[in-house]
This record gives sequence, C-alpha cells and structure tokens, in this order.
Amino acid sequence: MLNAKKIEEIAKQVTESIPPGLKSMANDFEDKAKSVLQSKLSQLDVVTREEFDVQTQVLIKTRAKISELEAKLAELEEKIASS
Repeated sequence: MLNAKKIEEIAKQVTESIPPGLKSMANDFEDKAKSVLQSKLSQLDVVTREEFDVQTQVLIKTRAKISELEAKLAELEEKIASS
C-alpha cells in the first residue's frame, strides 16, 4: 500500500541533514525514522494509485450507465405522456 522506496528516500534525506558530528547515530536514527514514518503513514486512510484508477474507471462506467438509463426513462415517460 505504501511506497517503501519513498519512505526510505525521506528517511535518507532526514539522515543526511544531521550534522557530521552526529553521524555515528545516523544509522539508528534512520531505522527509527523509517519505523515511525511507516507506522504513521499506515494509520492514514489512503488508497494506492492502482485502487484509485480502478475506482475512477468504475465511476466513469457508472455515470455512462446512469446517463443511458436517464435517456431510456425520458423516452418511456414521453411515450406514456403521448398515449
């Protein structure tokens, strides 16, 4: 669901911003930062891009079907009104 590569990139950027004197703690910090980011991001109510694209296609088809049904209903109402 979450892009692990993106999380690693963020953790790396945070680690690289640490002053040189603290580099010895950088690896531990990077691991903890990854852990915290993964934990917090997994709590978000998000969907993958693939899921979003699938639902977009479903919505497009549903809207087309509704338009088709509305046209048929209008046609039937017109026939009933003219009878």
